[in-house]
Amino acid sequence: MSNEFTFENEQSRKTYWHTCSHILAQAVKRLYPKVKLAIGPSIDNGFYYDLDSPFAFTPEMMEKIEAEMRKICKEKLKLERFELPRTEALEFMQDEPYKTELIHDLPEDAVISFYRQGEFTDLCAGPHLDSTGRVKGNAIKLTACNAAYWRGDSSRQTLQRIYGIAFPKKAELDEYLEKIEEAKRRDHRKLGKELGLFTIMEEGPGFPFFLPKGMVLRNTLIDYWREVHKRYGYVEISTPMMLNRGLWERSGHWDHYKENMYTTVIDDTDFAIKPMNCPGGMLVYKSEPHSYRDLPLRVGELGLVHRHELSGALHGLFRVRCFTQDDAHIFMTWDQMKDEIKNVVKLFDEVYSVFGLEYQIEVSTMPEDHMGDEKDWDFATETLKAAVSEMGKEYIINEGDGAFYGPKLDFHLADSLGRTWQCGTIQLDMQLPERFELEYIGADGEKHRPVMIHRVVLGSIERFIGVITEHFAGSFSTWLSPVQVKVLPVTDRAYDYADEIADKLAKAGYRVEVDHRSEKLGYKIREARNERIPYMLIVGDQDMENQTVSPRHRTDGDLGAMQYDAFEALLKQAVETKSPK
Repeated sequence: MSNEFTFENEQSRKTYWHTCSHILAQAVKRLYPKVKLAIGPSIDNGFYYDLDSPFAFTPEMMEKIEAEMRKICKEKLKLERFELPRTEALEFMQDEPYKTELIHDLPEDAVISFYRQGEFTDLCAGPHLDSTGRVKGNAIKLTACNAAYWRGDSSRQTLQRIYGIAFPKKAELDEYLEKIEEAKRRDHRKLGKELGLFTIMEEGPGFPFFLPKGMVLRNTLIDYWREVHKRYGYVEISTPMMLNRGLWERSGHWDHYKENMYTTVIDDTDFAIKPMNCPGGMLVYKSEPHSYRDLPLRVGELGLVHRHELSGALHGLFRVRCFTQDDAHIFMTWDQMKDEIKNVVKLFDEVYSVFGLEYQIEVSTMPEDHMGDEKDWDFATETLKAAVSEMGKEYIINEGDGAFYGPKLDFHLADSLGRTWQCGTIQLDMQLPERFELEYIGADGEKHRPVMIHRVVLGSIERFIGVITEHFAGSFSTWLSPVQVKVLPVTDRAYDYADEIADKLAKAGYRVEVDHRSEKLGYKIREARNERIPYMLIVGDQDMENQTVSPRHRTDGDLGAMQYDAFEALLKQAVETKSPK
């Protein structure tokens, strides 16, 4: 192993985890020789191995496999690479049908390489560590076993995929596992149910139902979105959810995206429910003539879109079949491009800072299957880079991962657990304006083609709600919380006073509930904490007598008795400043 190995280095880390996947496979074959091997790569967070087994792996079996992996690490087996001609490779792997299929799929002149460690050999291109002893046995953990299709094809054999994670030090593994447990506690699916935000029902897999409190959260988020976009000079439109086949052929979706679209026939004409808002936005632009004086034209749309996702990919609000995309399309001249990009980044900065989300910018460049002139691509890509740099921001390059119609900026948000989420994106498009023959009259009186930006800041309302639910662990900031204040009367005598206080707050525009249950105060306080309500107002006989309230904040604790007006002023400041508390 190279002396330059550091676990912080991505390639080194993946080499470490890839070696762990071979140790996993070796342990399985030692314990359960009849299991057939498929593939075992490293992934962003660890490694896995796909296995064809005549039985289901139980938690007890997973513990045995882990123990055997630790034993293999102690054996310090050398990993040796060797190559075989195709015929010999097929013969060598004749008892492993998935490996022989992979060999058959390799080009005739391909180098077919293997890695041997002790009695175990696997078909693999590498790279690997030089010894199983380089892996810290007590810092390995098998984390899950799920079903997986061979080569991702639902018509092929169903395999079992064992996931694992490993680190050079046990303390690092312990820290990681604690983060995993914390992530489970923050799981938006769990919290969504506990807090009465949303549910997914068997009658509509992938189609979320938003409950009353979830609708309050959703509408508050949308109100904020609209307020920000109004300040940044956007107008809002709404386009139909279903449009005919001719439009989708013109946009290119019918040929390239049809398998993800829901279609129907109306009056003998093919229609599709929109998977994205862009083509409708093109029609809106074309509905009236435009001058260069109209540009840039910033057009926002909170459009409900539908995309067919495989059932196995569905995941709470993170992967659904219908969602509201917070789209905007900006039509502009080429020389307005840089300023508009800066304007969008500035908007993103404002929105993400409100939620305490930091981000990393990624510049995705021209893919091989691009459309349009390379000179235009070069200009657009350099403009994206320059706009970001001139704002004093850093970026990384994601080579060849731009959309077919233009380069883009992707914003990867980091939450309170350090996990990243790709939400915001700014995509330059030189193709749809051409396909839809968009025009504006320039200062020279001639017709010109505008360039366009597609951009989303939240990504989708649903997914963003999932992200911030986990980011805040359900404890939303006061301005965003579905219930901002819960009034807790201490005695039956205080019920009328509690209702009077709640009525004042409601008339002032705050979201408030009263707990009228005949329960002990301690129980009511615990319930309000579990509901993640920002402020509890304790009202008892003394409060009635003094015409005060006794607020308690969910994190700051008891704030002491105060006049109602003082509490309302405190609440007003928290809401208007969008305080993180």
